[in-house]
Order: sequence, then structure tokens, then C-alpha cells
Amino acid sequence: MTMKPKAKKFRIRRNSDAKPDTPPATARAVAGPLADSGTSQPSKTPPRARNTAPAPAAASDDQSPSKASKMADRLGAPRETSMDTDIEAIKREGLTGRQLRMARRLAMKNGLAATSDFDAVRLLRTKGIDPFKHANMLELVVPKNTAQPEGSPAAPTAVQLPQTVPTGKTNLPSTELSPAERRTKEIKSIQEDIARRRRRKMALLLGRLAFFVVIPTTATGVYFYNYATPMYSSKSEFLVLKADGGGGAGGLLRGTQFATSQDSIAVQGYLESKEAMLRLDREVGFKAHFTQEWIDPIQRLKPEPTNEEAFKTFGRNVKIGYDPTEGVIRMEVSAADPEVAAEFSSKLISYAQEKVNNLSRQKRTDQMSESEFALERAESQRRDAQENLVLLQQKGSVLDPEGVITSLRSQISTFELQLQEKQLELAALRDNSRPNRAKVAGVEGDINRLETVIANLNGRMQDASAGENSLANLRVQIQMAQMDLATRDLMLQAALEQVQSTQMEANRQVRYLTTHVEPVASEEPSYPRKFENTVLAFLVFSGIYLMCSLTASILREQVSS
Repeated sequence: MTMKPKAKKFRIRRNSDAKPDTPPATARAVAGPLADSGTSQPSKTPPRARNTAPAPAAASDDQSPSKASKMADRLGAPRETSMDTDIEAIKREGLTGRQLRMARRLAMKNGLAATSDFDAVRLLRTKGIDPFKHANMLELVVPKNTAQPEGSPAAPTAVQLPQTVPTGKTNLPSTELSPAERRTKEIKSIQEDIARRRRRKMALLLGRLAFFVVIPTTATGVYFYNYATPMYSSKSEFLVLKADGGGGAGGLLRGTQFATSQDSIAVQGYLESKEAMLRLDREVGFKAHFTQEWIDPIQRLKPEPTNEEAFKTFGRNVKIGYDPTEGVIRMEVSAADPEVAAEFSSKLISYAQEKVNNLSRQKRTDQMSESEFALERAESQRRDAQENLVLLQQKGSVLDPEGVITSLRSQISTFELQLQEKQLELAALRDNSRPNRAKVAGVEGDINRLETVIANLNGRMQDASAGENSLANLRVQIQMAQMDLATRDLMLQAALEQVQSTQMEANRQVRYLTTHVEPVASEEPSYPRKFENTVLAFLVFSGIYLMCSLTASILREQVSS
């Protein structure tokens, strides 16, 4: 019994020490179960009475000296420092008011005299009881209609818990955070971190866009609006036409754009070639015009440029396009002076006309030369055949040997008929018994004369048919010469027809260049197109940046995976 005053003194001192250290949340935690239990408690109860209320209940439960001595040993002066340290550690755990109330109830159930909620947690843990274990919390829930067994202590009802915080002081909000508040704070911190990262990434993105897109686009726009030399363009249009005439398969395409598409493409290629640029420089001075000092450095040629450098400038300022649907060649020539642009365009059109005229000249010349040579050869061969015929006719001193032979044959036939008549007449005279001798002698004389004439004529025939110079041989040679002459006549006629057809074909192959839009000097500059070029530069730089970003992202993903 000597330890009781000491223990009481210790409780009073602990309560006085715990008053300033106990957070306002403890007061709210203690007030909570009082409200839940339905016990009416005055709002201005002294703090010491509240803190010392459980002591008589604990003493009435157990009056044995051993338990009092154990309580005195546990609350002795030598362990005050460790107790303070344990309670401070429990306070730093951030326990909620509900957890502290449950610990106080569990301590009361186990007969532990706790001076505060935190001391209840400490006493339970010292005894080896986890105050926050789910099973222990369920033991505190007692059904209303459950019957208590005999010999068991009655369940405490309307227990008035001690107040660890004096009510005379202002109840400040607890600095301890509940899990929900802590979770909300962590979520807010994560959101702020995400927002910070997002702002940083957005700043980096804007910086990259400014460096790779905005600055180059701005520089391009400043150049086009302030420094680019205005260029004047002269536009013209012309057609390559084919001569009319001709039929057949080739005439099916006549009058369409497909008839001269190859020639138009050839003319376009020539006007875009280095040959046309060199000729234009020789005749008009293309290089001299674009090397003037008042032209901006990007469009200006350096002094004494090479042909390749001048050809690049020529390609930028001379634009030629062929429209296959209409067969029209459109040309646009740009220069720093409108009059010079029109002059350049006119010269290029004249070059195109010469080129068109020379496109089929070689073919036409070859075809005409071949046909003319065939005609000359046919004429020469016919002349030789005719001379041979004349020589053969002069050789036999007879112009027509066949006529002579025919005449001899006709004479022989005539005299042979007369001879036959005389012979019949003589036979008729001799049939008389007493013929007239005078008539018989006359008829016999006529027969002899006719036979002599026929023999002479046959001799002439034989002489004409014998030997190399006979009329028969001469006749054959003359016939062959006549046939050769007739053949040469046919060949000459065919050569004449070939010459005529070749000439017509050559005329159909002639190409003409017709200019239906003449070049005119412009009064206002056509280039540069400031706004369009600036927008185009923005799109180009944006596309380049987008492609580089996508490539870098894909590579980064591949490397990280």
C-alpha cells in the first residue's frame, strides 16, 4: 500500500505532462466514443477528473497487492524516460482518432490503466497485444441481446474515458494526417509532378519547334519580303503542227495531239537543254544579265560563272511544259527586266522553229535522194535500150526485117495460088482430044514464069534466114531490143511514180511551229510569291522536323525495348 501514493503522484505528473503534448485530435478521438455511448457528460468537466476517472474502476476490478505492485513497477520512476520516448514514437506514427479510441477500449478490456490514448497503445504493445489487429477490434463489438455467461465480468457500459487535453485551452486542428488525406496529398503531389513534367516537355517542344521550324520560316519570310529581287515573267504558248495530206493508217491520227506528240516532246527537251542556254547566251547575253550586282545574292550568278552554274539558273527561270491532252507547249521565261524576259522568250521560240524545221529534213532528204537516183538509173537504162534497137535496125539496112519477111511470104503465097490456077487450066486444056496448041503453049509459059518467080522469092527467103546477118537473126535481135525497151519504159514509169509518192510523203512529214500566244513584257513582277513561298517553307520545315522526330522516337523505342 506504500506504492499507491507514489503511483497516484506519477499519474498526476503524467497527466500534467501529457496535457500540452496531446494533440487536439486526441481530444476529438476521446469525445467521439463518449458521444457514441450515449453518456451525458458536462462540457466543462475538469481535466484531472477526466484523466483519473478510470483509476477507481481498475482498482475495484482487482484489489490484490500483487497487481498493484506490478502496476507500480511498470509505472516506476526509473522507466519514465523510456516511456516518454515510446509515447513520442507512437505519436509520430500518425494514428487516427478512431484507432486511438479502439486502443483505449482494448486497454480497458484487458485491465490496463492507461493515462492517455497513446499510453494505451504502448501498454498493449508491451503486453504483446496488437491494438490494431482486426480480430482484436472485432472483440470490442458486443451484440446488444447477447447473454453474458455466469462468472464473467459485466461489460462496461457508458464508460467515461479520460480527457487528455484540457478543455480550457483552444482546440487546434491536428497536424497529423489521415490515410485519406495522405493519399490525397500524394495524388496531388503526383499530379503536380506530372503537370511540371508536362510543362517542361511542352517548353522543350516549343523550343525545338522554334529552332527547327519558326526561326527558319521567319528567316525565309524576311528574305522573300525584304531582300528577294522581283522577277518578271513572259508567258507564251505554241503548237507543233503536221502538214495535211496522206491517208491510210497514218491518217487516222492526223489532226490529233498524238500525231505530233514526239515532235513536241523533242522541242521541249531542246528548249530545256544546255545547247539552247549556250546559244541564248551567245546571242542575247544570258549570263551577263544574271550577273548584275543589283540582283540579290541567292538569284545572282557570280562573275564569270561556269556553264553548269548558268544552266542551273536557266532551269529555274525557264519553265516549259507540254500538255498531252491539247498538244500545247507552254513556256514561261523569268528575268529581272520585263523587256529582257520577252526577248529571251522570243529567241527561244525562234530556236524551236528552227528545230522543228530540222526534225524531218534529214529523212525527207534521204527519201528524195533515193527516189531521184532510181529515176535517173531507169532513164539511163531506157536510153541504152533504145540506142541498141536503133543500132540493130541500122545494121541490116532494113528498118523492119520482119515486115520484109512477111512481104516475101505473102508474095510467095500469091504466086503459088496463080501457079495452081495455071496448072488447073493446063490440065483442062489437055483433057480435050484436040487441044488448042497456042493456048496450051501460053498456059505452059505462064506456069514456067510463075515457077521462076516463086523460086526467086524462095531464094530470097533462104538468104534472109541464113547466117548472122540474115533477116531472121536480125529480126530476133530487134524483137529482144524492143522488149528490153518496153521493160525500161515500165521501170522508168515506176521510178517516176516513186518520186512523186516520195515527194508527197516528204511534204506530209513537214512540221510547222505555230505561236498562238506571243510573249509580252510584264508590268508587274510575278516572282517571288512571298506568302505562298513562306507557307511552303513552313510546310517543308515542319515535315522535316516531323520526320526527324518520328525517326528519333522509333529508334529510342527500339533501343529501350
